[in-house]
Amino acid sequence: MLTPTITYGPLTAPTQFTNVDPVVLTDDTLQQRKARVLAGMKAEGFDAVVIYADKEHGGNFEYLTGFIPRFEEALLILDADGTSHVILGNENLKLAQFSRIAVNLLHSPYFSLPNQPMENEATLETLFAQAGLDRKKRVGLVGWKMFKPAAGQGKTFFDLPYFIVEAIKNAVQQGAAIENATHLFIGGEAGARTVNNANEIAHYEYGANLASNCIRNALDAVDVGVREVEVGAQLSAAGQPNSVIAIAATGRRFEHANLYPTHKKIRQGDPLSLTTGFKGGLSSRTGFVIREQSELPDGQQDWLDRLAKPYFAAVVTWLEKIQIGMTGGALYALVETVLPKARYGWHLNPGHLVADEEWMSSPIYAGSTEALKSGMMLQIDIIPSVPGYTGVSAEECVALADASLQQAIQSHYPALWARIATRRQYLREEIGIQLSDDILPLSNTVAYLRPFLLAKGSALRVLR
Repeated sequence: MLTPTITYGPLTAPTQFTNVDPVVLTDDTLQQRKARVLAGMKAEGFDAVVIYADKEHGGNFEYLTGFIPRFEEALLILDADGTSHVILGNENLKLAQFSRIAVNLLHSPYFSLPNQPMENEATLETLFAQAGLDRKKRVGLVGWKMFKPAAGQGKTFFDLPYFIVEAIKNAVQQGAAIENATHLFIGGEAGARTVNNANEIAHYEYGANLASNCIRNALDAVDVGVREVEVGAQLSAAGQPNSVIAIAATGRRFEHANLYPTHKKIRQGDPLSLTTGFKGGLSSRTGFVIREQSELPDGQQDWLDRLAKPYFAAVVTWLEKIQIGMTGGALYALVETVLPKARYGWHLNPGHLVADEEWMSSPIYAGSTEALKSGMMLQIDIIPSVPGYTGVSAEECVALADASLQQAIQSHYPALWARIATRRQYLREEIGIQLSDDILPLSNTVAYLRPFLLAKGSALRVLR
């Protein structure tokens, strides 16, 4: 297979779309979501699933209820007959009435903050019995991870707090099976959340677009003498919660174990990393605070050719060759062919699913037989690591969509479709990527990479 030839030079920046209206998930979409989960439960014989949530791990819970418990914990118990119970702490009881699926409310102050009142205290076993778990023969526990250990039985690995798992074991009838059922939500074959309809893609594109605007604004703010916090301020927007810790790090990272932007000033020649993400998308960049190749540091004078261009060629190949129906293993092997791990040091999945979380799961791994499907939202996430060299990144999010899904988006969300068309045209005509027809760019900065951050009018592109 021919590897794309990459060149560096002047390039018009992509269009930014501002004042984009958020799209609310419809009642029909929520009912479709519930139906998909129930179908998965039926196919695998689960009588009920218990879905855990806290602020950091609320995606599976939110998928059905529409909310997370913010600073508390919560459980959603979904019966195979469609009945739902939600167990909430003191300060989230009011949210039950707003749940996107009908729920019966139960209260557990154990899910509240330390030292809060314990009125209405009842054991979790009692609450589980009220929700009917004591009559179930097979119960699935849904945290946020699927476990596929090289040795051992992943079905018995649970990432819910011990006191909850213990209470469930005490509540169910003797001999009942308790298994990890997170795959019903995020697994490659059965996972309800791994594919999205037109309404969901429109809903999530809001965050992907926002992230790309933020990363572009941050790139434009980079200059010698500017502080990390000033660039970092560009990585938040519209009061939306970030799905990752925002990164604006110049020079050596993680000094004093710090993860956050500081008052450190950007210096000429520094490596610089930028990352931000919202529901539906992440944007990330790494490059040097220089204007031209001659300013690269000693020992990395060949960084552009040794690392940046090969990495970009892999991104281009990913965008050109991906298609619905190919296996995740085939895409993994394709990246390995273009950017061999032995030479470029990447070791994680070169792409993964996104949704409310920045990383939900991934069908893209060595030997994967999981098919890439219409409706999947994927983050391009190839991370080279070569000793002695600064890294490079241009992480962005796209969706896979067949003709039917593309037509649905065009019909129901014409403004979104116009943005997608503009992004596709930019990738094809300005950057020179022969973009796969199955790809819908959800952000404005897909494949837009400025390796030298002071040369704001130049970027990498394909030489045709």
